[in-house]
Parts: sequence; structure tokens; C-alpha cells
Amino acid sequence: MQYITLPVSIIYANKDMINQRLDNFIRKKYKKIPNSMIYRIIRTGKIRINKKRIKPSYKLKLGDILKIPPIKILKNKNNILFSSNQAKMLTDSIIYEDNDLLIINKPAGIAVHGGSGLSFGIIEYFRKLRPLEKFLELVHRIDRETSGVLMLAKKRSALISLHQQLRAQKIKKTYIALVHGLWPKKLNRIFQPLSKIKLNNTKKKVFVSDSGKPSETFFKIKKQFDSSTLLSIFPKTGRTHQIRVHTSYIGHPIFFDERYGNNNFDQNIKYKNNTTRLLLHATEINFIHPKTNHAICIKSPLDKTFTAYLKNMI
Repeated sequence: MQYITLPVSIIYANKDMINQRLDNFIRKKYKKIPNSMIYRIIRTGKIRINKKRIKPSYKLKLGDILKIPPIKILKNKNNILFSSNQAKMLTDSIIYEDNDLLIINKPAGIAVHGGSGLSFGIIEYFRKLRPLEKFLELVHRIDRETSGVLMLAKKRSALISLHQQLRAQKIKKTYIALVHGLWPKKLNRIFQPLSKIKLNNTKKKVFVSDSGKPSETFFKIKKQFDSSTLLSIFPKTGRTHQIRVHTSYIGHPIFFDERYGNNNFDQNIKYKNNTTRLLLHATEINFIHPKTNHAICIKSPLDKTFTAYLKNMI
């Protein structure tokens, strides 16, 4: 028999968990581990509720926060095979969570969902990491190559509310990108319609077209270097690859954009710097919380690769 170790789990007690004994709850969650292990990890304080040690007989209350240590379970065909390092990376990427929302700082290079030849993406991984979440859905998407803020809804009501805000353009996103060339100081808005086609039934290609959908992006120069510009970018619409196509269309593609960039520029840069990831990051999102109606601003820091590259530019 083969075993795998599940990563640390954080569980927010919902109404379906109220008044369940802790030991019974753990027994239902991990059906194939022995009772002796359950009582040992509770007794030794490895399972915490609201950061406190607790007895097996404790009855769960609405809003309790359970922290469960890594658990070894029997491997089966439904287990997603990913390493403990991958699990830790995804867990560490969480920048905000409550009973309604899970918001992460998505690493570059990971798709948000399976498809186009990929078995799993962010949403599939988190569903496995959070097996007790009855509802977990993407609120929006960002490109596989792009890093930064990504929202997941833990309740259908939250998803509906946030989708309404998206349609009303009430959710405001801010991106940071490094583009080739010196961005014109008076160019703070691009309004060009975009169309989308499929290539080889898998990849999508987006291009400016008079018959496309209205697409609007705003720009602000953060810093200019000798032959490149760091931009703050504010998309008003949310078309596929919108930022990447708009910047490329006016002759200032984003660094290391294999689909819309300038290969000649990038090849020279790759030789000088050990960086090839798309230098586009979703750095901030503003929205109204679906439960509290409070204005929320979530910021996601740049990763080490992007930060190190910018330091090399100075």
C-alpha cells in the first residue's frame, strides 16, 4: 500500500458543522486513519481551534477556525499527485480568507483551471487541499503566465455578488508590467476593440479588430529606465489578454511575452538576465465585500523573480 501526506488544512466551521464533536468530525473527514492517531494528534495539541488546544469532546461552533496538521492517508486514484513543496507554495500564497472568500497571490506559470491539455489548475488544487469546502469557484481569471491577485468564492451567494460587481465594472484591478521602450508620457489610455480566435483548438490568440469587443485600458508611468518602462495598468474592461495585446499593439510589448512580445528584444535580455517569466503582475484589487458590504482593498506583493529583475535594472 502507498500513502501520501496531505498538507496543513485550515477549516472555517460552517452551519453544517455546528455541535459536532471534534473527534467525530475528524473521523468523518479522514475515514481511513486509526482512532488512535486521531486522539493522539488532538491530545498533543497538533489540532488547534482558534489557535488553542482543545479536547476531543469539544463541540464545534459557527466561525471556529480549525488548524489540522499534515495527515498521512492511503493513496487512491482520485488523489492529485503534487509534492509537499507545491502544497506549501499554494498554502503560502493565501493573502486573505474568511467564510466567503479565498484570495491568493497566484504564482506565475500555473493555470487557474484545468483544460487545454492541463489536468489541473489552481481551482482543482484548492478543492483537493480543502476537501470540506462544499463550494469553491473562481470569481475571475488571470493568464497562466501572469502572477498576482486571484479571488475564489467559498459560497454561491458571494460568487453571484462579485459577478454582479464585475459586470457593473465596480471591481477595480491594478497591474504592474515592465514593457520594452520608453512609454509616451501623454499615452494614458488605449481604447481598441479586441477579437479572439483559436489556434490548433487549444491556444487562443487575441488581436485588435474593428469588429471586436470594446476594450479599454488606462496606464500610468511608475519608472522609466534606459530602454524600458515600468507601468501601473488599470483595465476598465476584462477581455482575454487585453493588457498584453494593447501594449504590444502600440509597440511596447511586455517583457518575455512569448505570444504577443518581441522575440528579438527578449532574446538579448535573456542572455543578460536569468529571467524568462512574463513580467506582468496583478498587484491590487478593490471590491465590495459580498457579506459585510465594506470596501475591501487586497494587495499582492511582487515575487522574488520580478523584484530581482527590477533591482537589476537600476
